[in-house]
Amino acid sequence: MKVFYSETHRAHNPPFEVFDGGLRTPYLENPDRMDQILNALHGVDWADVCVPSDFGLGPILAVHDREYLDFLASAWTDWLASNPKDPSALIPATFALRRDPQKPKSLLGRAGYYIMDLSACIVEGTHVASLASANCALSAADAVAMGEHSSFALCRPPGHHAGRNYAGGYCFINNAAVAANWLSSRGRVAVLDIDYHCGNGTQDIFYGRDNVLTISIHADPDFEYPHFIGFANEHGIGKGLGYHHNFPLPKGTDDIVYLKTLDRALELISQYIPTYLVVSAGMDIYADDPLGTIKVSTDGIGKIGKCIASLGIPTVVVMEGGYANEALGRNILAFLGDLK
Repeated sequence: MKVFYSETHRAHNPPFEVFDGGLRTPYLENPDRMDQILNALHGVDWADVCVPSDFGLGPILAVHDREYLDFLASAWTDWLASNPKDPSALIPATFALRRDPQKPKSLLGRAGYYIMDLSACIVEGTHVASLASANCALSAADAVAMGEHSSFALCRPPGHHAGRNYAGGYCFINNAAVAANWLSSRGRVAVLDIDYHCGNGTQDIFYGRDNVLTISIHADPDFEYPHFIGFANEHGIGKGLGYHHNFPLPKGTDDIVYLKTLDRALELISQYIPTYLVVSAGMDIYADDPLGTIKVSTDGIGKIGKCIASLGIPTVVVMEGGYANEALGRNILAFLGDLK
């Protein structure tokens, strides 16, 4: 199985994030996550770790607004030029209102306009790391388009919380959406998001489209991030009506309940008859994940992968969340076991 990975992710290593209640804590989405997965992949004989190709900005601009990408490219330089009291990370304190806001000119105003929360911290290497992460997803999509049955994009930063014109939840460029959109010119595409948190960015990007089916299985936003999107009654708009499905889950969801829900999602995918499947693979559904309340075991994660593989659809697996670092390697191996 081809695995696309870039060392460039190490340039994105914020020193902290801010949790609910103002708790300043070490950044959970850190380079050690990739090290744990790489160590596991190097211990098997089926993982072919490859450097991604550079696809340029075209496929990314097909998904994200140019002004947003321009902000990501210049934010760090502008931040340092503003002589901040604490230059370690750019984190806004004021965010755009629900109504359609005007875009302010100031850096912190634009940061609040383009960033949805306090976990999307921008540091010097955020932009280059995000571009490299997107190229991992595009390279994995290209491999499948060229005939590979499956591929794995070992992406960092992750992407599924990034919308057309905003960052959030550790995500800056929506890797899975970039890959899915690129594949959509080559056939019908379905996106299945199994991360603990709703793939709000992916939903946002494809919500009005009928050529990409999007499905997200996640913790109920009534109690979990991102709180304002991911409800069961959200099914798309316009041409996209009926092409999006959310499956919100309660706290404590175990292997049995999760797999039953997955069966419903896979039935929808089977009915759609996609040419390609993109899976946003978040391992924070694992029982001991520090950010999760879903209680899926490593064995259950393996069964999820097996069920997805049973569809027989050429599949691009894109790494998303998962913060129980010690378990990440074995969970990824379990998930990929029948997909490889």
